[in-house]
Parts: sequence; C-alpha cells; structure tokens
Amino acid sequence: MAVKYIDGKNVTNKRVLLRVDFNVSLRKDSLTIADDERIRQSLPTIKMLLKGKNRLVIISHLGRPKGVDMRFSLRNVAKRLETYLDGYKVKLIEDYLEDQDQQKLVSQKVNEIYLLENIRFYGEEKKNESAFTKKLVKLGEVFVNDAFGVCHRTDSSVVGIPRYLPAFGGLLLKKEVEAISDLMEKPKKPFLAILGGAKISTKIGVIDRLMRSVDQILIGGALANTFFAAEGYSIGKSFAEYENVEVARRLLYLARRHKVELVLPVDVVVGKSEDEDTPGQVYKLDMVPPNKEILDIGPETQAIFGQRIAGAKTIVWNGPVGLFENLQYARGTDFIYYALIQNVKAYTLIGGGDTLASISKKEYLDKLSHISTGGGAMLEYMEKGTLPGIEALDK
Repeated sequence: MAVKYIDGKNVTNKRVLLRVDFNVSLRKDSLTIADDERIRQSLPTIKMLLKGKNRLVIISHLGRPKGVDMRFSLRNVAKRLETYLDGYKVKLIEDYLEDQDQQKLVSQKVNEIYLLENIRFYGEEKKNESAFTKKLVKLGEVFVNDAFGVCHRTDSSVVGIPRYLPAFGGLLLKKEVEAISDLMEKPKKPFLAILGGAKISTKIGVIDRLMRSVDQILIGGALANTFFAAEGYSIGKSFAEYENVEVARRLLYLARRHKVELVLPVDVVVGKSEDEDTPGQVYKLDMVPPNKEILDIGPETQAIFGQRIAGAKTIVWNGPVGLFENLQYARGTDFIYYALIQNVKAYTLIGGGDTLASISKKEYLDKLSHISTGGGAMLEYMEKGTLPGIEALDK
C-alpha cells in the first residue's frame, strides 16, 4: 500500500490532528497510571512533528466508557505526557465540538499541545458518523495516525478524518507495519507461535493464517481449555468456549494436515481464581478436580514449552498462559517471558494488551525484538496483511 509516513514527507508549520493510542493501563483501585508504555511509544512521532514547528491536537481514547465517565478521563495522561516534553504545556480540552469552543482553540500557543478529552465519550466515534467526523476535521489541516492499536477499528478518528484531510502514518505505525510484515513474509525457521488469553473465537482467523507459516504453535491460557474439551478432557469449573469446540477440533485437524506441531499443556495448575492467598496445585490433564479451575500451565509443560522456545529462530507471542493478575498463577507467563529473552538468536515479537500488562515491570525488555502496541490489531494484521485504519491512509 502507498502509505505516506511523516519521515518521508516534510510536514511543517501545520495544525496537525494526531491520532494516538494512549489507552494506558490504570491501577485497579485508582485513576493513576500503572504503565505508560503506550505514551512513550508515540514520543518519536510527537517530537518529530514538534521539530517541524507544527501545532498538535492529539486524539485518543481510554478504556471503554459508555458516555462521559470521568474514571476514563485523559487528565492524568495529559500530565504524564507533559513530563516527557520539556518546554511544552499539554492542555486537556474538554469541549471541542461546538463552533464557539473550536474558535477558542485557534489561539493555541507555539509551546502548547492540545489533548482532546476521551474521544469515546461520544457514541458518534464508534459509529463513524459523518457530522461528528466533520466537526473533528475543523480542528486540523493535516491528519497523522500513529495509533496502530486501533487501526482494526472503523471509528471516526481512525478512518473518517483521512477522508477529508491530507493523511500520513506516524513513526510508530510505520515501525509496527514493517515489523509484523517482515515476520509474516520472511520468518527465519523454525517459526514458533505462542498463543494464550481466554477466547478461541478471537484467534480463529490468525491461527488459520499461522498454519501456513509456522512450524509449531504453543497453546496456553483459557484458550487451551476449549482444545481440552475438544479432546474429551474434563476441565472442572474452568472457563471454555464450549460453543467453539468444533472449531477447536477443526484447528487440530488443520495442524495435522499442514504438519504443524500444535502443542497443548500436559499438566496444569488449578485452584480458585478469586483466592490470592492459597497456592495452586499441579495436576495432570486427566486428573483435574471437578470443583476447581485451570489457571496456569504446570512445570512439565513449562519444560516442554521452554525446549521449543530455545530452538526457534522466529517467535511471536500473544496472550498470557495463565491468570497472571493473581500472582499464584503468574509463573507460567513469567516462564514464557524469560525463556524468550534467553533465546538471543531468535527474532521475538510480542503483543496484546494483557501480554504487555503481564511483562510491563519486567527487566530486559530491550532484549525483545519488537513489542507491539496492538492486540486485536496485531492479530488482524497478521491474518489479513492490512487494516482499515491503514487503508484509509492509502490515497
């Protein structure tokens, strides 16, 4: 696709509408930011645009609010962004749709950056309503999309705005597209995929696509439970998508047909998800108690997975392999992470919101080849080789 990126085009002295993904992780019982990786990832684009003497009007979402919900205000995001930009004041703009409000924004100073309040406070955003889009368009002369994590959406701020303004991709978007394209088009062999998380329904398409490229797929997390059910195992009170058992059986068949080794856990850690004090117990797969939940992979599975990871030359990981939020069931996911960074010969790409949350405070993150800011976007791009938000930039 003929996407124009800002490093190949001189965007200067313009009022730039910049779509970013500042959907940061928040602490459970407060409004403070737990991890600001997504803010830091877009700093190169922001600094390049500021160097070009552009005035920035930044658009982002946070969480999934239903209407105006100040728990998801970008106020703390504005404060955090300002700490990374010496000499600039980041001003949160709460009202920006009506003409009288927009007239006030024209007085933006050279050292001011405007951050619009959570775009998802408006239902018109998800519906991509034309009238709403045109109100946003009035705020800028040029559009830059640096929000790879939402490029699989058809929201107004993703695909609507570039219909009306000259549109470019940011540096993070370019980095993401190149990293995932290279991984899918020319991986070094053996190529290993690690898939976790909860639902098989969100990963059917990408598993189908991976079958044509990978040598091995390691399955963990609640995702594995649906495969266990497909193979006839009793999984107690564990979560599984029983409506997708036939899908799991089809994927197991496809793996055999394509000669892809699809590796499921052979032992598991079980317990009660809400109990953060009692350690889980290890059981063989055919011995799971009927009153317990599968919440992590077991030590024998770790050894098997570790052997596969050590021998791979290209690795993609999406989804934790256990209930990492409960420290009693975080060992499997931690093991996967440290096995990845120990394989210094492999190209390693990881992504997904829960995956990033599970490693956000880990050391040695710089040893990973690429950390994708996208979850659903990463999977859909791997599957289809394009996304609506990227196609919208291809003019």
